Amino acid sequence: MSPSPQRIVPQKDAPASVLRPAAEVLARGQVVLLPTETLYTAVASVDARSALEALAQASGHALARLVLSREDVADATAPVLRLCERYWPGPLILSLLEPWRSPADPNARRVIELAGTACVGVELSRTVEESLSKFGVVPACIVDTGATRLGEPSAVLELAPGRMRLVRPGLLDLESLRATAGLRIGFVCTGNTCRSPMAEGIARARLAARLGTRPEKLHELGFSVQSMGVYAGPGDPASRFAVETLAAQGIDISAHRAQMALPELVAKLDRVYALTRSHLEALRMSLPPGKDRHCALLDPKGRDIADPIGGPRSAYEATAAQIASAIDARLSEWA
Repeated sequence: MSPSPQRIVPQKDAPASVLRPAAEVLARGQVVLLPTETLYTAVASVDARSALEALAQASGHALARLVLSREDVADATAPVLRLCERYWPGPLILSLLEPWRSPADPNARRVIELAGTACVGVELSRTVEESLSKFGVVPACIVDTGATRLGEPSAVLELAPGRMRLVRPGLLDLESLRATAGLRIGFVCTGNTCRSPMAEGIARARLAARLGTRPEKLHELGFSVQSMGVYAGPGDPASRFAVETLAAQGIDISAHRAQMALPELVAKLDRVYALTRSHLEALRMSLPPGKDRHCALLDPKGRDIADPIGGPRSAYEATAAQIASAIDARLSEWA
């Protein structure tokens, strides 16, 4: 007969001295049952994850890496980091190459921290008794704080090239997760017929390639890209050379129609990039004080993007190359 598990019944935010025995059990490669804000979770060190694999299969819940901060997630992209910043610690499992989770329960976090080892866990049930009886788990140690606060599994969001899918719903809906992971990006020049439409088209193409999707599918990953002008004539088409220059790169902006950089439109965006310093100043003057923090010059090096208006097609090609270089320098910030 297996020995009865050690049981710790701590108060909220228990001191390290109370929780250290559970951490020591975990560090030795044994299974510990920990409370989280969602469900009780069977936890083991990464080296002992085989002890939880059958349990994960039986429960139908993901076996996830448990981390304390977003910095612990390996090779996290900008969308992943934005999701972590917004929803962690909390009831969201991010399914990347493997599932990752950062539980919010302070006692669980303290045990993981004290164990000093990489951990994995699988959610079970709302109470210790349900977890033990329903799944037959036999932990070496139990941290028992009563019924968990939320009482339902974490949402599981799958992120893969070209795909964002809510594998298991929870307290978070897909549209909110998309809005957090992605960005609403805008580009601003003077008339919204040359530079900013080219920036919009190039940005769509670069983002789509980086995210493993097509430009028309960017919205499925939470991204939108548009352009506007501080003195635009609403409805004006993109200039002929701008259209031809990007068409030669396989980018179609022939359907573009100009729009004004209205303050209410600019305010709804997450990132707004001015093509020159004068455009940036015009943007800032149009917005209320302190509401321009999401506005910046497109070129990270602080250079203006040359205006090709009235020039030959070669001038547009040079401007497009300058825009592409600036966008490439910012891509890792976006995706």
